[in-house]
Amino acid sequence: MIEPVLADAFAPVAEAVSDGRLPGATLGLVTRDGAREVRVAGQAALLPAPEPLTRAHWFDLASLTKVLATTTIILTLADQGRIGLDRPLTDAIPDLRQYDVDHAAERRLTFRDCLSHATHLPAVAPIYTYGDDPQRLRAFVLQRAWPAGPPVYSDINFILLGIAIERITGRGLDGWPLPPGLGYGPPPGPAVATEACTWRGRVLRGEVHDENAAALGGAAGHAGLFGTVDGVLDAAQGLLDGSGASPAMLDAILARQHGHRTCGWERRFAGWPGGDACSDATIGHTGFTGTGLWIDVERGLAWTLLTNRVHPTRHRDSGIFALRPAVGEAVIAAFDRAQSAKPVAR
Repeated sequence: MIEPVLADAFAPVAEAVSDGRLPGATLGLVTRDGAREVRVAGQAALLPAPEPLTRAHWFDLASLTKVLATTTIILTLADQGRIGLDRPLTDAIPDLRQYDVDHAAERRLTFRDCLSHATHLPAVAPIYTYGDDPQRLRAFVLQRAWPAGPPVYSDINFILLGIAIERITGRGLDGWPLPPGLGYGPPPGPAVATEACTWRGRVLRGEVHDENAAALGGAAGHAGLFGTVDGVLDAAQGLLDGSGASPAMLDAILARQHGHRTCGWERRFAGWPGGDACSDATIGHTGFTGTGLWIDVERGLAWTLLTNRVHPTRHRDSGIFALRPAVGEAVIAAFDRAQSAKPVAR
């Protein structure tokens, strides 16, 4: 009963593409038992030449990196007993703020604090403007006395987690095995264009859009992951059917830790990007480039909306912030209708 769901839910997506608000978009759905469907519209690139978007194209997943890679790796390491979520980051990064070991607030941060964005760290900082040596920039992140503020959604939290993973495993994030359809760039297949970047002086395609991730070498804890729609749906199905995470990992992903934040994910709250019709047992996350994934555990349903809304520039109104909840509402309404129309077993 997936096809009727997509037919209805894809309508606002197709309209956004036909109106020119988005160059292209892909909507995919998967259920716990593996039923799946994908719809595609528009262009993978407008510049330097138009190219139709296909199901095989790789998207820059932006902050979906946080949940599909970094969170998964951290929770796996915890599952293996190699870290404790409530232990300080200094277990993995003993040189964090090493010149102020007695007073630096960063030295008291735990893995769980960073996963659930319950820290004093700022949302973002232009790290890429401080140099072009990835290792020197890592040292800058570790030794900077970050300005203190109330807890906010922070890229810095996940940059620190990415460095911790590198220290624990002895290899870069791109050395961690990922399933087919997910990987750090450049991707092995056709890539969707993102921005005509003023810093790099070119249209980005197959290289990470996020400036800080690029300056840190392309694979960072907060951004850098690429994926196909089927790669994203495979990861979602793994969380729905339990094949992609242990029970302890699933508990951490689903349990509210700080407000509406879980370990890595957001849990449904009023007015969130997944729409208000989904169950309370729904987690989700978005990415700056125009990506998003939502998983309704109660219904056994996940959907991903992947767009290139920053192509050719982020400085325009793509309508993505209204489109995401509209799609979520349409997905749930159509899915529930399809479920109620199923014949009752006798």
